[in-house]
Amino acid sequence: VRIYVKIYKDASKLVGIRKKYNIMENEKRLEAFESMLLAIQNNYDETADKMEKLKKEGKEKTATYRQLMGNKMMYQNMLSMYNIYGLIRE
Repeated sequence: VRIYVKIYKDASKLVGIRKKYNIMENEKRLEAFESMLLAIQNNYDETADKMEKLKKEGKEKTATYRQLMGNKMMYQNMLSMYNIYGLIRE
């Protein structure tokens, strides 16, 4: 119960903090979000391309391939969350 109360109190602080942002700060935040989203999409595509290249070379069992697989799954998860919240234009 204490954890939930603390989270609720912290969330109310966030509401107050959000009200302090003016229009310019909101525009900067939106621009930063758009930049981050583009970076994630690019990283996902680059990772998929690298994996495809390694796969063609028969290197699916290498540590590099497995690390790329983990990265690709992370990027996919992030993009899925953006999609769930309606933050990606299709």
